[in-house]
Amino acid sequence: MIPDFSVVIPTYQQPALLLKCLDALGKQRLSRDQYEIIVVDDGNSPETAAAVALFTKQIAKSGGPLEVRYLGQPQSRGPAAARNRGWRAARGRVVAFTDEDCLPSSEWLSSALTGFQRGAQVMTGQLRLTLPDTTTQYNPRTPYLEMSEFISANCFCRKSALERVGGFEEAFDFAWREDNDLQFKFIQLGIPISKCPEAVVVHPMRETPWYASLTNERKNRYDALLYKRHPELFRQRIETDRSLILEYYASVLGMTVGVIGALSGSVITSTVGFGVWGILSAGMIWRDLPDNVTGANLKQTILTTLATPFLSVYWRLYGAVKYKVMYW
Repeated sequence: MIPDFSVVIPTYQQPALLLKCLDALGKQRLSRDQYEIIVVDDGNSPETAAAVALFTKQIAKSGGPLEVRYLGQPQSRGPAAARNRGWRAARGRVVAFTDEDCLPSSEWLSSALTGFQRGAQVMTGQLRLTLPDTTTQYNPRTPYLEMSEFISANCFCRKSALERVGGFEEAFDFAWREDNDLQFKFIQLGIPISKCPEAVVVHPMRETPWYASLTNERKNRYDALLYKRHPELFRQRIETDRSLILEYYASVLGMTVGVIGALSGSVITSTVGFGVWGILSAGMIWRDLPDNVTGANLKQTILTTLATPFLSVYWRLYGAVKYKVMYW
């Protein structure tokens, strides 16, 4: 029997989180012969393979067969490549994508099934975030996931639609913008994308180091790649805070002019440059201050705020050079 759904989960060295996701999938209200699960391990780790084997044993004891397949990637190539391997191995008519750190609701698949029975080609569900306590550090970009038009943590695609567009673009070898690229390919080929808010996936936000926002700046390079591939759709659908980007460039330029002035012995040049940088930096620090200021988070706020413009500009220019495109 051909299953209605093939659930594809890319994973990388998170066996504990993966087990929670698998447990949620094992509790779907859809009959177990109507879907299969394909785990694609981008880390190719024994711990992840053992976690999948453990789940398979547990699910067999709970009554009713459920096909679970583990595919280890020979080398780490990112979630886009992992998802491609998963959907190409899928037996189901519809491929359902979610992530290792997500918890699909029990009605996730059954809610989407109705839409595909009515002729849907691609569908997106609702991503619901559960926030940590107020003292926990988390990725400030994560809340924007709830407002995204199309996100790979909760989407459904007919396998035939994925074949038409070629799946995910594997040049996006990091978890950023690969889902936008897939969305834009569907739009360009006229493949309709429907919404199914009843298909809910819960995304618990995890604690992250205070410097996570700095390391996340490397994602900016993929904006250049997305713009190069889909310039018009990028302008229309990707929200960009242009005033903030200008502020970052002005801050970096101010520091650069200040250093050049100091090295050349020009007091006026160095004063103007450092003055511009200082005024902009002070404004950004004031804006970024948390409500409950303590000595620890004040220091962290100052460090991240001062470093962010330089990292943001660096990665934007890196992307522009690497992908040979000028974008704004």
